[in-house]
Amino acid sequence: MKIAQLMVGQMAVFAYLVGCEKTGEAVVIDPGGSEEQIVAEAGKRGLKIVKIVNTHGHPDHTCGNARLKELTGARILAHEGDATAMVSEHAAQFAQMLGCAGTPPPDGLLKDGDMVKAGEEVELKVIHTPGHSPGCVCLYTPGNVFTGDTLFVSGVGRTDLPGGSWPGSRPK
Repeated sequence: MKIAQLMVGQMAVFAYLVGCEKTGEAVVIDPGGSEEQIVAEAGKRGLKIVKIVNTHGHPDHTCGNARLKELTGARILAHEGDATAMVSEHAAQFAQMLGCAGTPPPDGLLKDGDMVKAGEEVELKVIHTPGHSPGCVCLYTPGNVFTGDTLFVSGVGRTDLPGGSWPGSRPK
């Protein structure tokens, strides 16, 4: 499995390319902009982007969805808890402030325990981690966890944004 971390977009979000070495199929996690850079990096690594996964629906993580889908034909996947909010008027206004287009609606909805697969090697387990947003997820594969804004070095993602909930982020 090939993994590449890319800093993208106005908010310097980390996007990830996770690709199968055998088939070349790849998933992009959180394309927050810089779509041409993401596609170029995939090409350099011999990868074809087939899926786009958003760890949550905030525009700093979804700004690249529309253009990346246009460039690659990849399907957009997001947790069902953020599916409506990510295409809302509020999200569109936030995206505009960042200088990017809003996202199209997801092509597929994720829930806790789902597996996102690409090729023969890429299997990302969806772990629902609400708090930063109702539909926040982490993506787990042995040896790696892609946390989006759920977890930072020395902290956790903000819970004071629309839809966020500090109590919602606590284990039940």
